Amino acid sequence: MRIEEEIKLDYSDVLLRPKRSTMTSRKDVNLERSFSFYHSPKKWRGIPVMTANMATCGTFEMAAYLAPFKIITTLHKYYSIEQYEEFFKNFDAPDYIAYTLGIRDEDFAHLAQMKERNLLDKFSFICIDVPNGYLERFLEKIRELRALCPEHIIIAGNVVTNEMTEEIILNGADIVKVGIGPGSACTTRRMTGVGYPQLSAVIECADAAHGINNEGGNGLVIADGGQQFPSCVAKAFCGGADFNMMGSLFSGYDQSAGNLVEKNGKKYKEYFGSSSNKAMEEFYGKKDKHRASEGREVLMPYKGDLENFLQDLFGALRSTGTYIGASKIKEFSRRATFLRVNRQLTTYLEQFDTGN
Repeated sequence: MRIEEEIKLDYSDVLLRPKRSTMTSRKDVNLERSFSFYHSPKKWRGIPVMTANMATCGTFEMAAYLAPFKIITTLHKYYSIEQYEEFFKNFDAPDYIAYTLGIRDEDFAHLAQMKERNLLDKFSFICIDVPNGYLERFLEKIRELRALCPEHIIIAGNVVTNEMTEEIILNGADIVKVGIGPGSACTTRRMTGVGYPQLSAVIECADAAHGINNEGGNGLVIADGGQQFPSCVAKAFCGGADFNMMGSLFSGYDQSAGNLVEKNGKKYKEYFGSSSNKAMEEFYGKKDKHRASEGREVLMPYKGDLENFLQDLFGALRSTGTYIGASKIKEFSRRATFLRVNRQLTTYLEQFDTGN
């Protein structure tokens, strides 16, 4: 047993220090980024934001809505071959959609069927997703996936430490998903005691990934989960994240999945974690006896049309750029200075802001 004494930080532990800027308007901030990759020969350009691969937001409906905004929808794992074939009759935006699988034999059998029917050609991204990216089997499956799909941009996770970020990239992934337990629907930290404060995880994993480079490009990271507000998205970019992946912030809208429920005169939509009892029973038919639920089910206040959130998110990110003197998302990490703040005060202000 050992104890690390160094303080690690979440998004709510810091604020960004404003700096002198020559920009005249929020419109001067460019939210798009271009990427080359360590393994894949593909190029990508768009707004580096993506939905989580959750049943409530990683949906066909969300993909159709978000693709024109150049935002990636990371689809959940539960669609059938027939559903994919039907969807792709009217959708053709491979740069803004990701196919998701796990590391079970059944997942790779499904992948083989997708490849056989040329459906993988409809995706630029493939996401291999497990809650615990520290398993040796996970690295084996990343190598297997890279051999099967040498051209695709492979996303893999989740981890929270620099050494595993490096391992995942060197074993075949282009982008590492960073985060264990920060999401609002995730109970991993409560159930297992395992986790890592999200901002520090992003900073350390981004530093490791960006140090792995070749003539094609360098390793990249996704800040996955824990963003309660648009400010958290900005802080993740400032910490070195190349992409931000969000679940709750993309849920509860007209375009999100989940039943609409009315309770005490107010409208809500269902939202649940991928490791919740509901997800396991609904999509796998049961919860295995050796497993505990590491996700929760909540009723999220109904938020209306997603367009309002996108306008607020884009406006907030542009505003962050003007405050710190960054005219591009790419410059956020170079221009950012974090200030540690009184956690009790920021927690109080957040509760006051959300009406809790």
